[in-house]
Amino acid sequence: QENLLWLGPPPSAISAMGSKIQAKKLLEGNKQIPLIPGTTSAIESAEQVTKIAHDIGFPVLLKASAGGGGKGMRVVRNSQDLPAALASAQREALSSFGDASMLLEKYFEDVKHIEVQIIGDQHGNVSHLFERECSVQRRHQKIIEEAPSSCLTPQVRQQLLHSAIEIGRAISYQSVGTVEFIYEPATKKFYFLEVNTRLQVEHPVTEMITNLDLVLLQIRIAEGFSLANLGVDNLTSFNGHSIECRLCAEDPNNQFFPCTGPIQLWQPAALPHIRYDTSIVSGGEISVYYDP
Repeated sequence: QENLLWLGPPPSAISAMGSKIQAKKLLEGNKQIPLIPGTTSAIESAEQVTKIAHDIGFPVLLKASAGGGGKGMRVVRNSQDLPAALASAQREALSSFGDASMLLEKYFEDVKHIEVQIIGDQHGNVSHLFERECSVQRRHQKIIEEAPSSCLTPQVRQQLLHSAIEIGRAISYQSVGTVEFIYEPATKKFYFLEVNTRLQVEHPVTEMITNLDLVLLQIRIAEGFSLANLGVDNLTSFNGHSIECRLCAEDPNNQFFPCTGPIQLWQPAALPHIRYDTSIVSGGEISVYYDP
């Protein structure tokens, strides 16, 4: 009515991936999309979660269905700790997301966090813009992101990219988004985690190795351009390597917990090959309303 264009994926795709439980139910059965062993419905009781945990084997991970950013997550290594961990995770999930629904998954000790940048148009086409690795984290919050990942073999990379495209097609994805996986180098197996139906903080590393403007691509897709029109329907190579470091407002004297307050000085160094993406300025304020 107002002659405005929506920049982003359709509401149906956002809704389909907004619940981790719903996402797993939608994708289970597709052999090209490996899922982490665990539940595909909400946990109903401590007794149920204990039985399932014994079936899939410890350690296990309790995870908020509506969660993100590490909230509502607990690693549990024995059955004695499960009831208290479930109650604690449910409280945090309800407080953070208004939804206490939890799922249980196998916890992998030595894995990499790999995500694929996907892009879809309004004509049913979905492609990839290669992967990023986000394995360096603190409290499940990403700290260092890089593109491409240095731990993937060419064969695994192609399988991973293909799986991400299949997921995008399954939800008729449009605009840019991120499909997240965990990857176990010892077995060369990867498992689907979630889809972030938006542009992410770490998108600049993808821009740097593809020489693409992802924000502009969002606009062009909303205008009706196809992936072929935009030249991104079949990328076969990337250029160089890019690393992003998030500068977080944390208190080193309190286990690096997030902190708030005024920014005394923001003075980025004028160095070659360095890109700064920020909105902070000297005299600004770090509030409680965003990730640190």
